[in-house]
Amino acid sequence: MGRGRAKAKQTKVARQLKYSTPHTDFESLQRELSGQDESVDHQNSVDEWTDEDEWRRA
Repeated sequence: MGRGRAKAKQTKVARQLKYSTPHTDFESLQRELSGQDESVDHQNSVDEWTDEDEWRRA
């Protein structure tokens, strides 16, 4: 009996997701994508760990 209401609600939610236009903060996205300094620091720390593990492989 309750299937009709459940399906109607699922259809309504699916329609909202399909046709909605969420707000995108382009300034924040630009800062995140242009922030290459953070990725360089992360790569350096990964290289340090790789050097420490070299003795295990030998």
